[in-house]
Amino acid sequence: MKFTLSWLKDHLDTAASLDEIVQTLTRIGLEVEGVEDKAKALAPYKVAYVISAEQHPNADRLRVCMVDTGEGAPVQVVCGAPNARTGMKSVFAPPGTYIPGKNITLGVGTIRGVESRGMLCSAAELEISDDHDGIIDLPADAPVGAAYAAYAGLDDPVIEINLTPNRPDCTSIHGIARDLAAAGLGTLKGETLPEIAGKGPCPVSVTLAFAPGDERLCPAFALRLVRGVKNGPSPEWMQRRLLAIGLRPINALVDITNYMTFDRGRPLHVFDARKVKGNLTVRRAQEGEEVLALDGRTYRLDPGNVVIADEGGVESIAGIMGGEHSGCDEGTTDVLIESALWDPLNIAQSGRRLGIITDARYRFERGVDPAFTVPGLDLATKLVMDLCGGEPSEAVVAGRIPETRRVVSFPWSEVRRLSGLDLAPDESRRILEKLGFAVEGSGERVDVVPPSWRPDIEGKADLVEEVIRVAGLDRIAPRPMPRLEAAVARPILTLIQKRTVLARRALAVRGLVEAVTWSFIARDEAELFGGGSGRLALANPIAADLSDMRPSLLPGLLKAAQRNADRGFGDVALFEVGQTFASDEPEGQSIKAAAIRRGTARAEGVGRHWDGGASSVDAFDAKADAMSLLAALGVPAGGLQVVAGGPSWFHPGRSGTLQFGPRNVVGAFGEIHPKILRALDVKGPLVAFEIDLSALPPPKAKPTKMKPKLTLSDFQPIARDFAFVVGRDVAAGDIVKAAQAAERQLIAGINVFDVYEGPGIEEGRKSVAIAVTLQPTDKTLTDSEIEAVSAKIVAEVGKKTGAVLRG
Repeated sequence: MKFTLSWLKDHLDTAASLDEIVQTLTRIGLEVEGVEDKAKALAPYKVAYVISAEQHPNADRLRVCMVDTGEGAPVQVVCGAPNARTGMKSVFAPPGTYIPGKNITLGVGTIRGVESRGMLCSAAELEISDDHDGIIDLPADAPVGAAYAAYAGLDDPVIEINLTPNRPDCTSIHGIARDLAAAGLGTLKGETLPEIAGKGPCPVSVTLAFAPGDERLCPAFALRLVRGVKNGPSPEWMQRRLLAIGLRPINALVDITNYMTFDRGRPLHVFDARKVKGNLTVRRAQEGEEVLALDGRTYRLDPGNVVIADEGGVESIAGIMGGEHSGCDEGTTDVLIESALWDPLNIAQSGRRLGIITDARYRFERGVDPAFTVPGLDLATKLVMDLCGGEPSEAVVAGRIPETRRVVSFPWSEVRRLSGLDLAPDESRRILEKLGFAVEGSGERVDVVPPSWRPDIEGKADLVEEVIRVAGLDRIAPRPMPRLEAAVARPILTLIQKRTVLARRALAVRGLVEAVTWSFIARDEAELFGGGSGRLALANPIAADLSDMRPSLLPGLLKAAQRNADRGFGDVALFEVGQTFASDEPEGQSIKAAAIRRGTARAEGVGRHWDGGASSVDAFDAKADAMSLLAALGVPAGGLQVVAGGPSWFHPGRSGTLQFGPRNVVGAFGEIHPKILRALDVKGPLVAFEIDLSALPPPKAKPTKMKPKLTLSDFQPIARDFAFVVGRDVAAGDIVKAAQAAERQLIAGINVFDVYEGPGIEEGRKSVAIAVTLQPTDKTLTDSEIEAVSAKIVAEVGKKTGAVLRG
């Protein structure tokens, strides 16, 4: 929300400085985003008189001007503007001045052999308009040597505030002035709103054609005809204010509606009455109806949109944007002025669906003052009559202005209870009344009636908020939180938040570098990773290749790895912890952790070495990363199953799935499928893992047993090797589990150190060698005890896997 200081003072009688106003606005909750003070930027520019303008001796299109700047001797300036002439007054910039329109700082220069000590400027070079056809041509009475900003009225600071959605009253400058007056920074200027009687009935009627239950879409619609207007440019003061806040003046009728939108927070629309065919109907749009809007775009509508239509079709998208067909231009002589109420939710949904952002939508979706519907029409009518002339008709009002009166029973003690600030009831009453609230009754409990322009006030807490923000949050004395003497503070972070932090730390420890990639990817990429649903497509993507919500973290990481490789960093190891999306429901959103390794970026080290240790990454590097992450998160590995194969984006023979039973798949790891790499234009080898942190089982609330204390044996461990011949389809992990189950007390560790297929082994079988470490705790094992344990291992492995000892 932007406004100028002088515009604010139209509504606020104050002697406060700009700094005081800015500080107070932020203090009362209307946070100031910035202040644009053109007086400072335009300070070097002066009004100057061109004493003479002679033809440049060495250039046909240049003139050598002698300029009186009001200070000392005349200055020589070389000027290329076609309108530079003897006797004119213009705007002069001396050497050292920054020219914003050209992004240069002036110096003393020589142009085609003639010295130039300054510049005569165009409006475009000062960025005050788009006019660049010539230098600024000032009236003959412009005072030579005067500051141009002050002379032209450009010394009016522009203030921009950031509004929260619950403050529709401050989408108007009048509402902002009311808040400042309540904060003690002046007096709100009272004004008598005009009552336009009108001559004769309005010849155009309005019908609200809604099905039962849809009346909320347009509770009231006011309309008036003004005959005999003369449309043209709006007054300079209005154009200057609109330009200051970033609006382009169009013509007086349109500028009046824009002025009312910002001045009083009342969006209006004007129709050229001669272009309207018959009467107006407010209704839902029909499926497939189209309208060419004032922005030059054609919008396809559906029944979710509300429109204003005449007998020829749609003339306006209600509350958002008018149609070009009935727009006002220089030939308009009869104008229909519309002031209506629209449903905030419907306006927000329609604007979002159509992708239209306008000042009218901004206000209607927050809620405009219903009681100002007809007064707003009268005020706009007066402006039209003052600036364009004309004779108004009587106003026609379809529907009914909603009743907004609601009473909040409010005890003054609530201010202290909710805020800790002990304010006198008289001060609280004064603040509420200054803000427009009606306070009825006396004593400790009163009835407070919120004004019609404050739809956000629903209860006692809202009233306390109003009192406190105006009284000043700085008046609340800071106090430390009380210590919990007899209890331990409850944890603040949720389980998933804790796991997100731990996951980042654990993966960084593995030598992986954190990356943050887009949450949006291209549709074809999403389809490669199990996504691509139409419900996850963005309505208004920021780029064509960022059109869908990502189903996986891997596409972004894979492309990031390739970008690094393209710049000479091929051996990269990246990870990301972030959100992925399986559907547009809350349950479809999950937090995942993923990591990739490329080239020789193994956990042991990166790059080639003279001793030949630079082997490429493989699926087991990804598995090690995944298992390390699960261990760091404290996930019990006892029930974890590693199943061969993974999702389609992994290599089918070089990947695995991590699960706690077939119905609780928590992740996968392995080498990325070559077809995926080709589709993404990524070069391998690349291995990766991805784990759904949301799907991991939670820790037990009450552990069944304490973690045992560390005990180290005084006896020498014993290692025995076993080579088993098994079927080729038997997993080495099954052999390890079977061996472990044979003697849980003595076996301290099992490691697979060899897998062999070839001569000496039957077709379809393989040899798997394991090293078993036995750790006695109470005595040294005898040979017979060792043989007995070995026999149990051989028997158990043979029973579980069908293995036999290799001869």
